[in-house]
Amino acid sequence: MAERKPIESWLTDMDGVLIHEGVPIPGAAEFLKALRESGKPFLVLTNNSIYTPRDLQARLARMGLDVPVHNIWTSALATAKFLETQRPGGTAYVIGEAGLTTALHDIGYILTDHEPDYVVLGETRTYSFEALTRAIRLINGGSRFICTNPDETGPSTEGPLPATGAVAALITKATGKDPYFAGKPNPLMMRTGLNAIGAHSETSAMIGDRMDTDVLAGLEAGMETFLVLTGVTTPADIDRYPFRPSTVVDSIADLVDRI
Repeated sequence: MAERKPIESWLTDMDGVLIHEGVPIPGAAEFLKALRESGKPFLVLTNNSIYTPRDLQARLARMGLDVPVHNIWTSALATAKFLETQRPGGTAYVIGEAGLTTALHDIGYILTDHEPDYVVLGETRTYSFEALTRAIRLINGGSRFICTNPDETGPSTEGPLPATGAVAALITKATGKDPYFAGKPNPLMMRTGLNAIGAHSETSAMIGDRMDTDVLAGLEAGMETFLVLTGVTTPADIDRYPFRPSTVVDSIADLVDRI
């Protein structure tokens, strides 16, 4: 197998890699500090579309993690970037929070429930039966169905919560239309993120805690992949997949010296 080029830029998932249930994972602050001091391009990624990058920066700062706004890439931003290339200045009916609506406003989209070009489904803690009914009728009427990410559940201190992918399945069942998912594991999220920081997949690495999203997305985008064992995936899970990460480490702390 051909030897990979040295890593010149880094992409890392957030939940399960840098933080876990609102608490920094040991080594995360040191890893981010090493990245900033190295001057290498990097991004912290999340499939969660609820928060804007500024919101996430503030939340991470309260945990002692220093990440500049321009180094945060969300599925909402990836969705907006995709729609901007597909139908500039379009219209959308949106189910989601400020992270998604702000991203769409920033690309000049008009949010409307009158014959929108797209129905865009994102994460929210208050899914409304009325809003879902409206989305179903609009899709049946011809609007294209876009979803920020396929995650079926999300973490909470009380246990798993239904997430965007689960709600998307409800809409699909009612309409017969599958959505286009912009977030991980779609390599689109990686490629748009790499473009945002002027990086190339051949010299980039992806760090994640999930085989089915982080590692798969990094692999399909052509990046070196690192799996940490501080999140969802256990060592026993790895061999269940038909693909493997480039490297498996216990935690982000083991990668500080790789920067």
